[in-house]
Amino acid sequence: MKENIKVHGQLRGYLSWPLLLSLFMVCANIAAGCVSHIGGLVMLPFTIGYLGVAMWIFFYSKKRILGGLVDFSAEYAWIQKQLLTGLALPYALADEDGRIVWANDEFRAVTALEKGNWKNLLTMFPEVTKDDLATDEDPVKVHTVFGERRFRMELQPIYVSSSEQEEIQAVISRQKLLAVYLFDETEILRCRQQITDEKMVAGIIYLDNYDEALESVEEVRRSLLTALIDRKINKYIGAVDGILKSIEKDKYFFAVKQKYMEQMQEERFSILEDVKTVNIGNEMAVTLSIGIGMNGDSYAQNYDSARVAIDMALGRGGDQAVVKDGSRIQYYGGKSQQQEKSTRVKARVKAHAMRELMETKDRILIMGHKLSDSDAFGSAIGIYRIATALNKKAHVIINEVTTSVQPMMNRFLDNPDYPEDLFLTGAQAAELVDASTMLVVVDVNRPSITDAPELLKLVKTIVVMDHHRQSSEVISNAVLSYVEPYASSACEMVAEVLQYIADGIKIKSAEADAMYAGIVIDTNNFTNQTGVRTFEAAAFLRRNGADVTRVRKLFRDDMQDYKARAAAISSAEIYREAFSIGVCPSEGLPSPTIVCAQAANELLEIKGIKASVVMTEYHGLIYLSARSIDEVNVQVMMEKLGGGGHRTIAGAQLSGISMDEAKDRVKAVIDEMLQKGDIS
Repeated sequence: MKENIKVHGQLRGYLSWPLLLSLFMVCANIAAGCVSHIGGLVMLPFTIGYLGVAMWIFFYSKKRILGGLVDFSAEYAWIQKQLLTGLALPYALADEDGRIVWANDEFRAVTALEKGNWKNLLTMFPEVTKDDLATDEDPVKVHTVFGERRFRMELQPIYVSSSEQEEIQAVISRQKLLAVYLFDETEILRCRQQITDEKMVAGIIYLDNYDEALESVEEVRRSLLTALIDRKINKYIGAVDGILKSIEKDKYFFAVKQKYMEQMQEERFSILEDVKTVNIGNEMAVTLSIGIGMNGDSYAQNYDSARVAIDMALGRGGDQAVVKDGSRIQYYGGKSQQQEKSTRVKARVKAHAMRELMETKDRILIMGHKLSDSDAFGSAIGIYRIATALNKKAHVIINEVTTSVQPMMNRFLDNPDYPEDLFLTGAQAAELVDASTMLVVVDVNRPSITDAPELLKLVKTIVVMDHHRQSSEVISNAVLSYVEPYASSACEMVAEVLQYIADGIKIKSAEADAMYAGIVIDTNNFTNQTGVRTFEAAAFLRRNGADVTRVRKLFRDDMQDYKARAAAISSAEIYREAFSIGVCPSEGLPSPTIVCAQAANELLEIKGIKASVVMTEYHGLIYLSARSIDEVNVQVMMEKLGGGGHRTIAGAQLSGISMDEAKDRVKAVIDEMLQKGDIS
């Protein structure tokens, strides 16, 4: 067999050199004979001897050389096989279907694979898929678990034209094999997890109603109330091996290891409910807010994230925890109703700040949310009155006029007391924007649902006034933000600002009616989210010409809307014995979303109903209106569906699904909230 082996490539050329040199010797002998016959004869024996040696090397010794090469190759292949078999790295060969056809000793030891018992990668490692096996060129990496060990598996395709090993004879016809490498990551991942667990998480705790709670208890017992609250907070943070530092009388900073965060989140921050049990005669339960920052690039960044989180917790009404994990934000708690602040100091400070901004601008644009309601319209009119009192040109942006707004808007159209360009569309307003333009956003703090989102990018000076709880989506470039979730409506907030921003502002009756109507609608005739300051704002508007009868006439329904609302109520489904879910017909209605909200309000009048959700289809979207009295935070419910709003009034928009699918989503959210205890 060795003698029949043919030689190719560089080895063949190397063995042919003696013959080529023999030709050179013959030519040299002939040349020497031509010069001298004696010299040629003397050189001839040497030439013949060289030719003999060259022929012997080429025809006889070559076979022995090749035989030696074959023996070396065989021994090398055996050594190579032994090296692969005894390689410390688990290594195997598999066919295109994932069946293992050969494995080294380490692979067998790791996977407890017996010789001759060939298994499939798909059954041994569930994380491996058929798509992973179909790789043609690039290696595929799969993270998998076998037993108690974790591996990174790499699948490298290899192609063969012949085989010298018995183990892979069965797959020669398929041509393709997969080289399987297992890299043990157990210890690396354990170390990484340990590093993650030891990271420091920064947190801030605010007592929401510290001053109010102290005022509700006898003076001699106030120090005891403070001590009991402090003890509960210290005990809670100490239980997770954290450190706590009081930075003000009602503010704390704490730091805990990240490994305890999962436990705290699973318990949904039990301190939120535990601190409410402190009662030594105080009429008002103490609530607190928690802001946590984690997984930042540095401790300083975690602290900055904690500050952002606590601002969001307070902006959403307090009594909740907000965790900012990088760009991800999670909310916990927020069940209780925030207590109204009796002081108007904040309103006065915000009013003066707004005046300073307005005085530096020449034009004021005022914008509410899409499909403006009475509150958005009334508060926009209130800001218009402030701007004109400061001798500034002002415009209200409304792209689409709803049926609830149209009657009030008609009082301003063709009215000589108001300019013709009082109301503009978003496109018209965009053409007026320049460096001296200011934008005031009312009754909304989410950029995506403002009436003209493009203006937020064009205008540099933006002021936000809203009473809805903040979500993770906020108007980030606002120069001044006045968001008070305890307020009943944006009109209430504007009415307070009107009293402080300038002296002697005269409000016309149409403007007072519009603002009064906004309060009436958002409070459902002073039954929802109504506090002392709500009635004070209403009284201020009444003194300035608001007429209750005139406002009532503005909100009378036509027969078509009334029938649609009745249909939504009659078809409502009672889910889990406490939630009403209805569908409002939209065909033929100019503003079905308004009727939808009215139906949701009326469903709350049914005994035993904790929350109502009414849906309607409009402009290719499904609009959801959610209402509650006090037991359910519908804002959290709607946030889970991509919406938001207030604790008792919220909404959402769904696209690309049917009405039945929307119902199923609402039911799934209710089930989830019941399971997690978000609904009392």
